Amino acid sequence: MIATRPRLVVVVKGYPRLSETFIAQELRGLELAGFDLVIVSLRHPTDKKRHAVHDEIAADLLYLPEYLHKEPLRVLRGLWAAWRKPGFATTLRGWLSDLWRDPSRNRVRRFGQAAVLVAEWPTGGTWLHAHFIHTPASVADYAARIMGMGWTVSAHAKDIWTSPDWELSGKLDRARWAVTCTEMGHKHLQSLAADPARVHLSYHGLNLDRFPPFPDQRPARDGTDPANPVQIVSVGRAVPKKGYDTLLQALALLPPDLHWRFRHLGGGAERDALQALALSLGIADRIHWQGSVDQAEVLAAYRTSDLFALACRITADGDRDGLPNVLVEAASQGLACISTNISGIPELFRDGENGWLVPPDDAIALAAALKAAITSPDLRQHFGHAAEAQVRATLDYHRSVAQLAALFVTEGPQP
Repeated sequence: MIATRPRLVVVVKGYPRLSETFIAQELRGLELAGFDLVIVSLRHPTDKKRHAVHDEIAADLLYLPEYLHKEPLRVLRGLWAAWRKPGFATTLRGWLSDLWRDPSRNRVRRFGQAAVLVAEWPTGGTWLHAHFIHTPASVADYAARIMGMGWTVSAHAKDIWTSPDWELSGKLDRARWAVTCTEMGHKHLQSLAADPARVHLSYHGLNLDRFPPFPDQRPARDGTDPANPVQIVSVGRAVPKKGYDTLLQALALLPPDLHWRFRHLGGGAERDALQALALSLGIADRIHWQGSVDQAEVLAAYRTSDLFALACRITADGDRDGLPNVLVEAASQGLACISTNISGIPELFRDGENGWLVPPDDAIALAAALKAAITSPDLRQHFGHAAEAQVRATLDYHRSVAQLAALFVTEGPQP
């Protein structure tokens, strides 16, 4: 007997978003596996570009009110519809308890968005799933409790580490199951769950069809030729957890007679400050800030570079990456990588075996690793091939989609 595919209503922070390719490829993978999807977005898009996968996704799209005061009639209709549901009173009491602990506008917005979702529930939707265990999961949680249905959640990185334990524990207890994408996050969530077995580990992986093996041989640049400098690339938003200030400081510590060029791909609020820092460090003429790009441009950058660098850190509020998708992408192209030994990064890279890992916020250690990588083209090639082999053997996204599909089917929807 063929298991029935439920119609999935998936709540996300914003859609489409360039920085969340892994979510888009997962959604498309579920569609290809036979699932009908509705994407519910809490925010309207702000990126000027889209990835090709966004144009392939066939899901219906529902935008909830991003700011409640801008759509008051819609919110009032939502509250009226929610009030008529049997679960409204108990959910309201639960929300008031949450609001007591977190008296913020965002907490109010979550409840209002949940009410609108209840009122505008997609026809035929049988399963409610949230991507990220902070804001999207709050909206899904409140909506599910009002409607008296189960819900599930995918947790990733920032959402885990910047959420208070009381909130994570409550959501994990109410969700039917949760899935997360690094062993570090998996252990943390299991420690907070009443039933740890309902927290699953599934690396989201990479669509290797979009990242086929790089067929060419990279030049053996070693930093000695000013006319042929080593090409270093990084892809990521210019935000504190990416550690770009430390990376710039490390580049400035390299010997002046070592020839390299650095290219940054991505937007982010700190770009202007980072450009000013590069200027003050005397390395601005070696750096190209390319801005936001689509996946095709990212792939081209990997293939024309010699080295990938990302100096991830844990910020003061706990924000951090898990296993950054860009590291997996770069490794899929046989591109040697330098990063830090935090979060899920050591779950793919082993220092001295298939890459260079250094402590976060340590510009001196990072500079030493950069120098070793720049001057050692044979080692770059060896590390790049070793990391690529691991990615292609263990991080194909078809595996994670199959794991999720099995959960959605075998853990069938319940009221």
